[in-house]
Amino acid sequence: MTTRVEIWTDINCPFCYLGKARFEQALAEFDHRDDVEVVHRSFELDPALPADETGPVIPRIAAKYGISVDQAAANERNIGAQAAQLGLPYQTSGRDYGNSSDMHRLLHFALDQGKQDALLDALYAANFAEAEPVFADTERLVTLAVRAGLAETAVREVLADPRAYADAVRQDEREAAQLGATGVPFFVFDNKYAVSGAQPTEVFTQALTTAWNDRPAPLVPATDADGDTCGPDGCAI
Repeated sequence: MTTRVEIWTDINCPFCYLGKARFEQALAEFDHRDDVEVVHRSFELDPALPADETGPVIPRIAAKYGISVDQAAANERNIGAQAAQLGLPYQTSGRDYGNSSDMHRLLHFALDQGKQDALLDALYAANFAEAEPVFADTERLVTLAVRAGLAETAVREVLADPRAYADAVRQDEREAAQLGATGVPFFVFDNKYAVSGAQPTEVFTQALTTAWNDRPAPLVPATDADGDTCGPDGCAI
């Protein structure tokens, strides 16, 4: 019997990028890691943002928090330092922001194709580690999806139809609300235990152990036969 971990994230969220790495560190050291199923779920931080709106992220952070551009830049450098501790590249200036709806729809398509984790990694790398803008650019998104192993024709078909996988994204977000999630990353273990934020690796280790030990006992045959989240208002520093 497996343990199921569902992770609500958004590509705009730097703490989701860090949280994924910390969770994966814990999972790599977990004795039963081969019996853990991980599914990534959708949580749009700014679903009302127009699909064609994009721009540099630091001025947007400054405006959202009511802080100076210098303070916003310092916050980005702080997150970059945390990323470096995990061995993650992080571009502390020059990043953009944008609507992530198409990314979430593609992640659901990628789940059907067994490529969800690869696509999420490609999106995170593009947003946080690479200089080229990633939002409001269909061709860039196609390139990233193909890099993750998805067929270009199928990717273009999904992106061309705004209804494709849109219901799956909305369902994820409804479930997040029912679970009380107000920010991401948000981790749910076997639909029993929740961990909010990019917690230290040891917190994820404890959650994995607790969920594993609390699994229902397997059926016995009767015979001998065989501190950090991003929310709708931004990312708290």
